[in-house]
Amino acid sequence: MAGETAGSGRSGAMRGGTLQVVQTLAAQGEPERAAQLYEELGAAQRERLRKEASQGTAKERHWLVDVLRRARDFTGAARLLDGSGDDVNVADLYAQGGQHVAAAEAYLRAGEVERAAAAFERGGALERALEVYRGLGATESMAHCLVRLGRHFEAADLYQKLGQAHAEAEALGGVLAEDPRYVEAVLRTCKVLDAGGFTHRALAVLADALSSSELLRVDPVLVTEKARLLRRMGLDVEAEALLARLAAGASVPEASGYRFLKAIPIFGELPLEDMKDLYRLARPVTATPGTVLLEKGAPGTGLLVLLEGSVDVFSGNEANARLLNSLGPGSHLGEISLVQDGPVSANVRAKTAVRALRITRESFQHFLATHDTASLHIYRLFTQSLAARVRALSG
Repeated sequence: MAGETAGSGRSGAMRGGTLQVVQTLAAQGEPERAAQLYEELGAAQRERLRKEASQGTAKERHWLVDVLRRARDFTGAARLLDGSGDDVNVADLYAQGGQHVAAAEAYLRAGEVERAAAAFERGGALERALEVYRGLGATESMAHCLVRLGRHFEAADLYQKLGQAHAEAEALGGVLAEDPRYVEAVLRTCKVLDAGGFTHRALAVLADALSSSELLRVDPVLVTEKARLLRRMGLDVEAEALLARLAAGASVPEASGYRFLKAIPIFGELPLEDMKDLYRLARPVTATPGTVLLEKGAPGTGLLVLLEGSVDVFSGNEANARLLNSLGPGSHLGEISLVQDGPVSANVRAKTAVRALRITRESFQHFLATHDTASLHIYRLFTQSLAARVRALSG
């Protein structure tokens, strides 16, 4: 028994000694050495050290927080700092440690409501995110959360109020065939797409619905809508052949912009749901011939994807500027400005009437902040693309 007591005392002294050494190194201006010592401890030892440190003075905890941050134990540092009143730093540390819900709660305490909402969404606490977005009046972010929660009609209603027809159609596209309101969703989607000039896509959605079950194949409401769309297009035999191809699976034609967006290299590894979320951020843009779409030297505003028409790319905005390239449907411009701040490097002018999609830098940064895996894929592919361009220029 005496041996056990002595051993226990030595163990406690050792633990206290480790904390004391770490704190002493930090206090003497050697936080890197303190961090290295902390890194060499086992998980259980680090946990005991943090527990002991939580009983220390505010100054001692501050020293250890710096040590833990340098050792990249961000969650441990956040927990040690939690309750100090420095909620923004607590939240940032939790976020760095991947504890997004804890970060969101700290952001709320600090009054950083927008950052709290994004952190809740990133951490998968979608109901909490929705609640905070509602308080902010952030309608578009609310709609995005509702889509992820599977509340597609509510999301579609919000997108409709925002005048974002293609996002409304995408939200309704998430309604499953077994949903009692599936037919309602299909009809509303068709009307939205048709009104936006995407009658072919509306036919694709309808053909897909009709082929999903024998019951729906003969649904009088859907068949009537199919007839209306065919009359709108003025097609007969060709229309029947097109419907047969669409029913075989061509549900999103390139004219919608989705496939053009999907083909951009930095989005090449995004899974379907992330691509759909990204596509919902795109806004339609139209331009008449001669319109300057991007001005050299101006701040980059985001990505532009051409759907119809063509543009000319010039070396500058002078009258005698050199023509560098001409681009048509499927081409994209400005993807670097999604990730990096910087001025536009060329003048882009509409050669013909142009229809395009734009994703702003601001909305894209929010997408990255709420899609961890997608952001990793995008940054990796962006880095590879940039390196390839540098090699091409230096080669």
